[in-house]
Amino acid sequence: MPALRGLAAAGHEIPLVVSRPDRRRGRGPQLSPSPVKAAALELGLPVTARIDDVLAVEAELGVVVAFGRLIKPHVLAHLEMVNVHFSLLPRWRGAAPVERAILAGDTETGVCLMALEEGLDTGDVYDCRRLAIGPDEAAEELRRRLAEAGTELLVHALERGRESLPTPRPQVGEATYAAKVDPAELRLDWTRGAVDLHRLARLGRAWTTVRGRRLEVVRARVADRTPPGPAGRLDGVVVATGDGGLELVEVKPEGRGVVAADSWQRGARLADDEVLGR
Repeated sequence: MPALRGLAAAGHEIPLVVSRPDRRRGRGPQLSPSPVKAAALELGLPVTARIDDVLAVEAELGVVVAFGRLIKPHVLAHLEMVNVHFSLLPRWRGAAPVERAILAGDTETGVCLMALEEGLDTGDVYDCRRLAIGPDEAAEELRRRLAEAGTELLVHALERGRESLPTPRPQVGEATYAAKVDPAELRLDWTRGAVDLHRLARLGRAWTTVRGRRLEVVRARVADRTPPGPAGRLDGVVVATGDGGLELVEVKPEGRGVVAADSWQRGARLADDEVLGR
């Protein structure tokens, strides 16, 4: 969405916006547009959910940002496209570059403007911006900063339209792949170390169980102490792990909203020797 607004604000003509179909949010039957579609409608731009609709459009360049689907060769043959990718290519090609950078413990990432081709994020690179990753930075916070940096990069590169793109260069270095995060990966295994579990919690969807009910760990930090007892033992809001302790900061109990972990712990009347994940 920042890229779309940035291009519009820079005066670029946008004949068509492609976004995912409307989806149901929450428990009601109401369908809601994606943030990109909502922004396009607000800007008075035509929008579709069908990528093949670009075949009927006269444009000099297509811009792809976090589209989430491979674009078929016949579409690429019709319209040259550039892609704003949230990593320092060739590291973390694929669907989940932000999440994989955090899980790997990377201290730096970035955003690259690349030529789109049939391969998975294999195209030549026009330019990149580097960003440090904060030690406690959540994936959503990092993604927001990358979107802002990517918008600046894109608008600058297209200052005079297609002709102002820099000369692209091949990607250099060892390629790594950012597979989509499987829901099973988000379950907190307390026998792992606190550092690894903290990285998982930074993705925003990590979870465990308490007395058989699901508990999402929204925010956490590595504690300066390790509770005695088995992995998963809760001592106040600090959980024993396979190596160190993980302090719960914000949690989301099943069927409820996000609350401070200490408030949840007091309200749930948990014993000090409660073991999570059983």
